[in-house]
Order: sequence, then C-alpha cells, then structure tokens
Amino acid sequence: MENERKLASIQKILKIEPIDGADMIEKATVLGWSVVVRKGEFKEGDFVVYCEVDSFLPVTPEFEFLRKSSYKKMEDKEGFRLKTCKLRGQISQGLILPLTILPERLCYDLEGNKVGDAYEYGEDVTETLGIVKWELPISAKMRGEVMGSFPSFIPKTDETRIQSAPEVLDELKGLPYYITEKADGTSMTAYYKSEEENGVCSRNLELKENDSVVYWQVTKKYHILEALKELQELCGDSFALQMEIVAPGIQKNPMGLKEAEVRVFNLYNMSQKRYENYDRLAIFCFENNIPMVGLIERGEAFNYTLEDLIEKAKGKYNSGKEREGIVIRPAKETYSCSLKGRLSFKVLNNNFLLKED
Repeated sequence: MENERKLASIQKILKIEPIDGADMIEKATVLGWSVVVRKGEFKEGDFVVYCEVDSFLPVTPEFEFLRKSSYKKMEDKEGFRLKTCKLRGQISQGLILPLTILPERLCYDLEGNKVGDAYEYGEDVTETLGIVKWELPISAKMRGEVMGSFPSFIPKTDETRIQSAPEVLDELKGLPYYITEKADGTSMTAYYKSEEENGVCSRNLELKENDSVVYWQVTKKYHILEALKELQELCGDSFALQMEIVAPGIQKNPMGLKEAEVRVFNLYNMSQKRYENYDRLAIFCFENNIPMVGLIERGEAFNYTLEDLIEKAKGKYNSGKEREGIVIRPAKETYSCSLKGRLSFKVLNNNFLLKED
C-alpha cells in the first residue's frame, strides 16, 4: 500500500534568504519548498515542524494567528486551510512552526532519567497536531451511499508532491519517462475480481450501486466493469482502474465539460500487486474507448531539475483555464527507495494554486 501523505513533519531549514524590498520577512527552504517566515525567527539548520499546503489545521489557540488569512469550513468542521500565497512577490507554500508547538513527549531511561524528547527528523506529526487534509466535499447527491471502506487490496490515489521528496529526481534521472496532465476532478477507482466481488470507490470509500450518482454513471457510460472482466478473462489476473471524474459540479469544472467524463491514469494488477506500465494502460484504454489523462511528453532519459518541472507544470486546459499540474513517472514501473513505493510524483501549477479559493 502507498503511504499516507505527511501533512506535518519534523524537517530541517536548509537555507534562509532575503526577499527583495522586504524588511520584516525572509524566505526559508524546507525540503523543496519555499516558505515566507518572519525575519530572524528561524536560522539555517533549525529543526522545525513543516506543514504542507492543503493542511487543514484545527481551531486551537496555537493556530488562532491564522484566522484572518486562512479560516475555512470543510463540511461541518472549522479550521485553518494552508494554501499557496504570494508575499512581496515571493511564492510561499506551507507553514513553518517551532518544535515548541508540539506537546511534550519525553523519553526516559530505565532509572527514570530524562534522555531527550521522542520527536525525530522526518517524523510524521500530522495526527499529533490534529491536522487533516483539506478537500472540497462532494455532495451526497453526487456521491451516493457508502457501502464500506476503501478496499485494502488496492493502493489509494494520492501522488507525492515533488517538493516533499526532491531526492526522487535522482532516482528517475536517466530513465525513460512520461509526463501526463493532471486532471482536476475527483478520484475514482473501479475493480473487478469476480461477479460477486467488484465495485466502485471514491477516494476513501466503496459506494453502493446507484445509477443516479456520478461514480456509477461514468462506470456504466464507459462499461468499465465489463472491460475489467474481459481483461481478467484474457490474462487471468484481476485489475483495478483508477481515474479522475471531471464534470460540471466538481471542482468548478475547470476543463469546461458539458457532462461527466473520466481521465484514466492507473491500471493496477491486483493479482500481482503492481501497476501496469504506460503502454499497457494506453492499449487497454484505447481498446475500450475510455479516455486517459493527456500525454504531455515521453522521453528516453529523464534530466529535469525541480525548477524545470515547476515551470513545466504551468499551462492551461483546452478550456483556457489554468491546469492543476502534471504527473511524472518512469515508462516502466520502478520502486522508489525515497517514497518506499512506486516511483511517481506530481508537480502542481503555481498559477493554478494562487487562484484557488
């Protein structure tokens, strides 16, 4: 299974730099992220808590300083949403906090003496701080009724942002690769094991069959379960298909569609517990007339820098609206030591992020 995203973790400030024309703020670099901080508050080498963009922080006294800029409601839950912003011309993504924001958690030796705190470099403190991921809710009418949790035998869809793991660029360097457009919609997974065991899922839940909800509408529109059944009969393995639903009423429909469609990005072999490579995925989608995410580029030897990819992520959908970003993968499925799983990551379009509500 793929790791859940670390929204808040213990990190190290790699660099502090001045911002032109700014006397009170400066730029700090954590991992591959640039974050605006108050001048003099941190120094290079400091260990800190770094909270990623899309973190939804709880309403507690420690985070009240965010109320004016970041207060939001997610369904019936109040909190503070971190998003990309620009201060004095400098893009800032995320929030840096001192370690003192964490509750005291001490370690003791066998004699009862304190030997230091238990927080470690890289440790995930998302749950400790009560942080969850910000997500625009899908209406109950579009989502339908829940049948159960997301199946444990299929990885969830949540790509790592390259700024959170810049070292993966070295792992991909020199390998054949491909880059696809990131469709801005809502995640869906369909799977087929047998006539008795098949289904359709949102990002986190399996859904009851209902022709009036968008997940099942697109499943039947593209005959997805039938296609997966035919693939199983052909090769003997069972598969899950993962895609983005793009439609009016979802994420403000930036692709400008008139009806619900899908953009497929993964074909997962449940029997062998691995993803199929790009060519196998493309053949499956072509033969079954199921739309894929747009292919931007294929190459024989990956050699992009972080700065190159941030620039390449910029662009627009055919509708003329800013696209969400891009996804980069090796042409053949490759294990990543850094990610402890599949070598695959996304780069979001900063122009898109700056326009988010």
